[in-house]
Amino acid sequence: MKKLLVLLALCLLGITPAMSADNYFCKKDLEKLPILQGGRVKPLYVHAAEAIKNLTGKSTVGELSAVEAYCLLSLNGMGLPSDIKLEARIDHVDLMKFLGLEKDQHTIAYEALLAKEDAIKSEVRMIKDNESYKKAMGKLYDSIYLYKEIKAGDNWLLAANINNHIEWQPIVVYLTEQKVIAQKALTPADPFLPVLLKSKTEFDQANGNEKYELELVYAKAGLATWALTLSIIALATLVLFKNFNIALGIAGFSALVQIVLIAMRVIISGRAPITNMYETVLFSGFGSLALALVLGHFKKEKLFVYMGLAYNVCTLMMLNFANGMLTATISPLVPVLRDNFWLSTHVTCVILSYGALALSWILANTVLFKRRWGSITKKDELMYADIIYTTLKWGTTMLAGGVILGGVWADYSWGRFWGWDPKETWSLIVLCTYMAILHGRYTSWIKPARFITITAGAFMSVMMAWFGVNYILATGLHSYGFSEGGAIFLGSFFLIQTIILIITNNYEAPKNTALEA
Repeated sequence: MKKLLVLLALCLLGITPAMSADNYFCKKDLEKLPILQGGRVKPLYVHAAEAIKNLTGKSTVGELSAVEAYCLLSLNGMGLPSDIKLEARIDHVDLMKFLGLEKDQHTIAYEALLAKEDAIKSEVRMIKDNESYKKAMGKLYDSIYLYKEIKAGDNWLLAANINNHIEWQPIVVYLTEQKVIAQKALTPADPFLPVLLKSKTEFDQANGNEKYELELVYAKAGLATWALTLSIIALATLVLFKNFNIALGIAGFSALVQIVLIAMRVIISGRAPITNMYETVLFSGFGSLALALVLGHFKKEKLFVYMGLAYNVCTLMMLNFANGMLTATISPLVPVLRDNFWLSTHVTCVILSYGALALSWILANTVLFKRRWGSITKKDELMYADIIYTTLKWGTTMLAGGVILGGVWADYSWGRFWGWDPKETWSLIVLCTYMAILHGRYTSWIKPARFITITAGAFMSVMMAWFGVNYILATGLHSYGFSEGGAIFLGSFFLIQTIILIITNNYEAPKNTALEA
C-alpha cells in the first residue's frame, strides 16, 4: 500500500500532468463500471447516486457529481487527501434534540457524527416504545456505517478475474502497484483510469453486460419525468379541447412509457415491481390509468380517462418530487417476499384496488368542487354517482381478493391466516368501509348526494392503510421494504380532504336540468 501511495504521489507531482489533484482519476467514465453492492451487480453511477443520496439527502455534493464525490471519498482509504465534506440530513424532531441541533438546523457533518457514534449506538438500543424515533436513529447509524465503509475504500467492490473466476475486491485491493506500473507504460498520462475500466472488460467477458448496462440506461432515461409530462399534457388537452382522440392518444403514449419503466424495473430486479413504496405508487398510478382507459373504451365515457389521468399525474408527481419520502432504489427482498407467485398476486391485487378506488376519489372530489364553485345538475350528479359506483365495484372486488390472498400467503409464510397486524387490520377496515358504501348505494340507503361525499372521505382510509401504517405507526410485519418519512405529507392530505368535506358539505346540485355540468 505504501508503494502505491508513493506511485500516486509521483504521478500527481509531474509524471501525469493531465491528472488533477482536485479530482485525481475520479471522472465521469467510471459511472459505467459494474460493482457488487446490495447483493447484486449494478453500475457505479447507480450505486454512487444511491449512496450519496442516502448520506446527504441530495444527488450531488456541491459541484461534484455523485460518482465524483463517491470516488473521492473512497480514495481516502488509500491515504489520498480530498476536501470533500459530507453532511447528514436530519428531520426527525427527537433525533434533532438528541444531536443538539437547533429548530432550523437540519444538517450535521459526518465527522461530528463519528464523535457521537457510541452514544448513537447506545441510544438505538435503549429506545423501546417510540418506533418512529428508533427507525430514524437506526437509519442514521446505518448512514454513519456506510460513510465509514466508503471512506475506508471497502464499499467500492470491483470485478477481478482470478484464475478465470470473477472475484469482487475493494478498490484499495484491486488498484495494485503492479497494475498501475504496467498500465503506465501504455498510457503514461493517466494509468489509473484504464486499470479501473479493465474490471468492466473482465466482468463483461465472464458474465455479459446486458442487465447492469440496462440499469444505467434506466437510471439516466428519466422515464418517470417523461411520463409525468405526457400525462399533464393529456389531461390539459382533455379539459381544454373537444377532440377527445388527441388526449386519448397522448394518454396512451404516457401509459406506454410507464409500461417501459415498469418492464425495465422487472428485468433489472427479476421480480414484480411492487416491493417498496416507490413501486406501489408507480404501479397504482399506472394501474388506475390502464383501468380508466379500458373502462372509458367499453363504457364510451371520457370521464374515466379524466379520472385516470388526474390520479396518474398525482402519483407521477410523487415519484418525481417526493424524493425524501420515496426512493427508486432496487434492493434485495427480505426472505418472506421472495415467493414471486404470492408477491405477484396478493400485492398486485391490493395495489390495483387502491388505483381503482383512487378513481372514485378523484371524481367524487371533482363533483364536490363543481357543487361548491362550479355548476352541476341533479341529472349530472346521478351520472357521476353511477361512474363512481362502477369504479368502487372494481376496486372493492380486487381489494377483497387481495386480502384473501394475503391471508393465504400469511398462513404459508408465518403459520397463521390472520394476526391483526396493523397493515392487515387497516386493509380490513378499508374493505369493510367500501363494502358498507357499496351496500348503502345498492339499497338506496345512501342517497347520491351523500354517496359522493362519503366516497371522497373514504379514500382517507386507503391512505392510512397504504401510507399511514408505514409512515405514522411505523410498525408491524408489513413495514419492511418501505422508506421513512411521509408523516407530514399524510397529515396534510387528511387535513386538506377534511377541509374540502366541511366546506362542500351543505352544497347540493340544483334540480334545474337546464344548467350544464
